[in-house]
Amino acid sequence: MAVVETVLGMLPQGLRRVLLKHRELLKFAFVGGTTFIIDNAVFYGLKLTVLDTKPLIAKGIAVLVATIVSYVLNREWSFRTRGGREKQHEAALYFLVSGIAVGIYTAPLAFSRYVLDLRYPDVSLLSQELGDFFIGQVGGVLIGMLFRWWAFRKFVFPEEGVRPNKTYGTVVVQAPVVNDEIVPNGQENGNGKPRHTARKRSDEDEEHLGHS
Repeated sequence: MAVVETVLGMLPQGLRRVLLKHRELLKFAFVGGTTFIIDNAVFYGLKLTVLDTKPLIAKGIAVLVATIVSYVLNREWSFRTRGGREKQHEAALYFLVSGIAVGIYTAPLAFSRYVLDLRYPDVSLLSQELGDFFIGQVGGVLIGMLFRWWAFRKFVFPEEGVRPNKTYGTVVVQAPVVNDEIVPNGQENGNGKPRHTARKRSDEDEEHLGHS
């Protein structure tokens, strides 16, 4: 996940400060985007082959696979300094919350198919697939992510700073800032002028980048 830190390091300082302030949410969203791709790949792989007549089952399996991946990524990256529970208890709560989220994820798809009747042959195959994607996939993921973000912080990883913040060898190069230092008589640079010394830039944001 070093790509996120690399991108942040290229942004203007003001924007970087804002993003770093909300970096936990940014990481969670990045994990969500990754698992969204996994979710779609599994869902359409099943729906277009062995589970073509059972889209809800295909969706449930896709969410389960994406949930397992998201647990590993969220625990070890997005919320890696949060915790407060034994690992077994934490994992059980994570999958309980995610199990509730399965219903939330699949609700928009069920709404599209069985309330709006966007299903073939009542509508065209294209209309069915567009409904599945925009209402079922995009809508379901957004609603589910909001629920999971709140529930993970509230119940699964409730305490901040209880696990060490690991570093992965990211090195931030800091340019020296020239500082004019007036020194006592007799210690000038041989010409009576102030001596220029260099100090390192103290930038909290850069420190965060090096440890995120």
